[in-house]
Amino acid sequence: DARIAAEVGGTLAWIAEPGTRVARGDTVARIDPERLALELRDNEAAVKRLEAQHSLLATQRQRLQTLGGDVVSQSQLDEAQSRERMAEQEVEQGRVARDRARLDVNRAAVRAPFPGIVVERVRQSGEFVAGGTPLLRLVNDRNLEVVARAPLGTADSVTAGAAVSLVDGANKATGRVRAVIPVGDERSRMVELRIALDDAWRVGAPVRVEIAPNNARSVVTVPRDAVILRQGASYVMRVLPDNTAERVAVIIGAARENNVQIDSALRAGDRVIIRGGERLEPGQSVKAQYL
Repeated sequence: DARIAAEVGGTLAWIAEPGTRVARGDTVARIDPERLALELRDNEAAVKRLEAQHSLLATQRQRLQTLGGDVVSQSQLDEAQSRERMAEQEVEQGRVARDRARLDVNRAAVRAPFPGIVVERVRQSGEFVAGGTPLLRLVNDRNLEVVARAPLGTADSVTAGAAVSLVDGANKATGRVRAVIPVGDERSRMVELRIALDDAWRVGAPVRVEIAPNNARSVVTVPRDAVILRQGASYVMRVLPDNTAERVAVIIGAARENNVQIDSALRAGDRVIIRGGERLEPGQSVKAQYL
């Protein structure tokens, strides 16, 4: 996602319409090159004039050297050589100015630095713009990445290449961390993550990034509604194989969405009562209905 600017000043002759898809190197805007072409011709003429002057001075210096010391003094020869060297430097400066003018003519065509789609025009045809003026916004909708901010401690547990989960509403995918910028913002105390993404996502869509810590471990979770709080204690009613209820004390841990982590004698796969458990007594028969 970049704002493409004019490299030279002039009248904006043409600019691509929003929605135009371009390849790298395609022209997306054009500055009127007439003034630039005139400047190039002027510089080319100046170079020819300076080259002719240098050639004349070189001939004069050679003639003085040929005459020899009986006719020409050393000071005259030194002066001729000095004028020739100065003319040579002026020729070089003229060539630099000419090459710069030629480069400006080529830069009149503003080219896309990467493939993408034009999503916004900042300037319109006919406006005069200076060099460096933003002209349009170009978005690469093929090579996408997520820019996310995470707590400072994340920089110690997430490295380039690590897999993270990306959630956009009902859509969920896995991305790879391309880069971790481990310099925290002094206000937010957050670091920046750059996560590579495929092209199936919408540019600008908000996503939630889920990062598993390095010390991740398997835990047992139950629905929030299964946990019963009574007199400062927490418990869950488990359904035994004979369809009787058993009270199991639990210690509540981290919560996520509709589930809560517990530390107890419960095991993965145990059946628990989600609704009505607070009215049951241990050993009471139940009829299970799966939700």
